[in-house]
Amino acid sequence: MTQEFQLRILPEQAASKEAIIRFLQEDKGIDRQSITDVRVLKRSIDARQRTIFVNLKVRVYINEEPADDEFERHEYRSVEGKKEAIVVGAGPGGLFAALRLIELGVRPIVLERGKNVHERRKDIAKISREHKVNSESNYSFGEGGAGAFSDGKLYTRSKKRGNTDRILHIFCQHGASTNILTDAHPHIGTDKLPKVIENMRNTILACGGEVHFMTKVVGLKLNGDEVVGVDAIEQAENGEKECTFNGPVILATGHSARDVYRWLFANKIEIEAKDLAVGVRLEHPAHLIDQIQYHNRQGKGKYLPTAEYSFVTQVEGRGVYSFCMCPGGTVVPAASGDEQIVVNGMSASLRNSPWSNSGMVVELHAEDLEAINQQANWSTDQQDKTSIAGSCSPIDNPLCMMEFQERLEKLCWLQGNRMQTAPAQRMADFVNNRLSGSLPQTSYQPGVISSPLHFWMPKFITKRLQGGFQQFGRSSRGFLTNEALMIGVETRTSAPVRIVRNAETLQHIRIEGLFPCGEGAGYAGGIVSAGIDGERCAEMLAEWIKR
Repeated sequence: MTQEFQLRILPEQAASKEAIIRFLQEDKGIDRQSITDVRVLKRSIDARQRTIFVNLKVRVYINEEPADDEFERHEYRSVEGKKEAIVVGAGPGGLFAALRLIELGVRPIVLERGKNVHERRKDIAKISREHKVNSESNYSFGEGGAGAFSDGKLYTRSKKRGNTDRILHIFCQHGASTNILTDAHPHIGTDKLPKVIENMRNTILACGGEVHFMTKVVGLKLNGDEVVGVDAIEQAENGEKECTFNGPVILATGHSARDVYRWLFANKIEIEAKDLAVGVRLEHPAHLIDQIQYHNRQGKGKYLPTAEYSFVTQVEGRGVYSFCMCPGGTVVPAASGDEQIVVNGMSASLRNSPWSNSGMVVELHAEDLEAINQQANWSTDQQDKTSIAGSCSPIDNPLCMMEFQERLEKLCWLQGNRMQTAPAQRMADFVNNRLSGSLPQTSYQPGVISSPLHFWMPKFITKRLQGGFQQFGRSSRGFLTNEALMIGVETRTSAPVRIVRNAETLQHIRIEGLFPCGEGAGYAGGIVSAGIDGERCAEMLAEWIKR
């Protein structure tokens, strides 16, 4: 038989299966000889008090052998000769859409503007080493999307989007550790995720689907108000080749495909400006965060993982919060084009870097652009004095938030000596409006340069960040410190545009056969939610084909 228990135990008692079994024997009175196996179903850490506890939900097998598989497997059959659908983008939205199409008997043709997940590494390395950004192969573009080389966190706060467990089980089927099924904040790790992504691609190919890399979609083919295919440019060794693919389209291009947004706007396909959150990447020594979060000068000790944190508050009517926290991680250059500095964070599976970082961002609404315009100290072009906020009207210009992103990223690039060297400032100096005379060591490999972020970033953002940091410092003593480094700028927290779609059919509100999908369409906020949305779009497309 099996029994399930909720356990609240010390970290050393949760450190191994044998230690858990000893606890069950002592606390629950279960005969050790009768326990054939113990499986952890859920795991979380409670660090709210000085004594740290680990909360476990466990299944105990008593005189019974456990099932072989710790995760549910899905069957993917051949779709050779079946009706076809085009999936634009091989990020989590596109990959999960393609796999779900196969389950539903539709043959996916995946078009990815960037390179495969292994070739991407070479271009990503050049950003740090040579300060060169390949506009088609970088931290945002390429197989796996933005999540492939920026942490692979699988945590979503939303429980309304769909079946998160199904997404995690599919990841496990393709090589992810089964720990992601139990951890409260599951995480694959940047070092492990590429192989999982490659395995997903191999499943698509083995079932008769297609995956085309270095194939950039430049337009939709329309027949009246119906999408009937896409026009693309394929990069080959002997040059560019124009090509066409026919079929309905799942558009899963990610939040950085600005050329796609511009094409949609120019061709009068309804889009709308979407709220954003922008700010900086904040990096502390990992040991300091461990000390703060675990209330212990010794830090995490032997049995606890590198500590996480989550902060949120309101300052002058706008949210200020931590985003994409990376314990034991690194800050990475995430620009997707020339004349940009964008930073992001990532962690390897062991989370053993000497630093921990997170985005620290301020919520922005489209109507805030006018206030940002009025307060601007700098422009991105000192000759024409163009305001950093640009157009303020989300009705007249649904690209206004995207254009604000672009201007802020260029402004950051100008402060960084027109390279990927990022402007940075010590945290307490920023709060006190002081230029940092020196900077601490950092994980950001292209390098940092001391810069008065409090002066050149929009006051709408800096004043709220300063207020938020003061509140976070009061609630967690030691957090507001000059040992922490602010690195500019964090702007790609989400899509700046929403592609308007029908809430029930998930099709574009006016265009038949077009299914805007995932984070880039404005309907997801991370790997898991993008995967869920990809599956939902695949299901709606399959229904549309039947009709």
